[in-house]
Amino acid sequence: MKNIQSLVSQLLSHAELQRRLGFTLLIFAIFRLFAHVPVPSVDLAQISSLFSGNQLLGLLDIFSGGTLANFSVMALSINPYITASIVMQLATMIFPKLKELSKEGESGREVINQYTRLLTLPLAVVQSISVLLLLSNQHLILTNDPLKIIAMICTLIAGTMLLMWLGELITLYGIGNGISMVIFAGIVGRLPVGAAQTLSVAGNNALVQVVVFAVFAMLVIAGIVFMTEAVRKVKLQYAKRLRGKAVYESGQTYLPLRINQTGVLPIMFAVSLVLIPSFAARLFVASPNVALRSIANSIVTNFQPNSQMYEVVYFLLVFAFTYFSTAVFFDPEDLAEELKKSGAFIPGIRPGKPTAIYISTIVTRITLAGALFLGIMAIMPSILSQATNIPSLAIGGTGLLIVVSVVLETVKQIQSLLVTQNYDRFLE
Repeated sequence: MKNIQSLVSQLLSHAELQRRLGFTLLIFAIFRLFAHVPVPSVDLAQISSLFSGNQLLGLLDIFSGGTLANFSVMALSINPYITASIVMQLATMIFPKLKELSKEGESGREVINQYTRLLTLPLAVVQSISVLLLLSNQHLILTNDPLKIIAMICTLIAGTMLLMWLGELITLYGIGNGISMVIFAGIVGRLPVGAAQTLSVAGNNALVQVVVFAVFAMLVIAGIVFMTEAVRKVKLQYAKRLRGKAVYESGQTYLPLRINQTGVLPIMFAVSLVLIPSFAARLFVASPNVALRSIANSIVTNFQPNSQMYEVVYFLLVFAFTYFSTAVFFDPEDLAEELKKSGAFIPGIRPGKPTAIYISTIVTRITLAGALFLGIMAIMPSILSQATNIPSLAIGGTGLLIVVSVVLETVKQIQSLLVTQNYDRFLE
């Protein structure tokens, strides 16, 4: 509690942080405003009913911030950008030129980000057409005019590109990672609506559902905080160094390696992919081909959030993406080189490549614990939903998982800004 009070008091006295916070809240307000501007020529009442009556579509709507159920101009949300990011990360590991770019620091990352933005556009085209086909199969599109349909596709694409731009503005001028904050704003903006809908149909079990969800929420928050802060300390030794006329004595410290290197990013990636089979299958549930229609119905049934197939695939995707994200964002060779330049070494391990191999081995082992934890936390809402017969747990629990992680990352950035301010005052 004292730490929270101290953080709040420092926040009130930090002009730059207040400006960034105000800018972030302004972007949130713009996002929520556009989230309620509907695309024309669709049956909004029937779309809302469709999403509220299906768990999988409800989960998709949670991550879009309610823009799908409202079928707003931002109905695709940031999903095309997330898909483009996954593709570019895979390409970085496959193509040597992209891998070299990723090692060129800020300039190289900016080039890769530009490629990601360009790839977002065709993916947005494909996803917008897919969404309209899905609604058309459900007879929820109120027009057959090709020009109006093209206008709807362009509107959805423009909404995604606008939202991507707003997210990047948050990264530059606001607080936190822009894309994560956009997802956070969407989930938080939608959770009260989902809670109200759950309580309205709960009847006599409303109190039980609230208690169960509250207990589950506390367990999720405690687990995420523990695993986010957990580190493996690697002992470092500094040799005696001569800098100019100053002699620095040898000393010992620790290299903290996080058990969960990439936060909640693997879950965001996994959710984007685990929804694809059922979403694609819904395009063919009304197909005149009996065999194709049967396969589509089978996929839709087996990929509901409370099905075993969904849980297994979701867990494996989270597990795989945890290792994949760690391999992309954590480079033991660069770390070993930095340690060598600073005169630090791990006792008993030669500097350079042997150090990189040693660190890589440790990271691979501790990532196993992080991957298992994220996988279990990802499917736990679905398991508890089946055990307690409370459908809202499968949707709200996954959203809560992402919200807690984004809040932790944002708080760390706020603390770093406060530390920077203290350093600036010291230098003055």
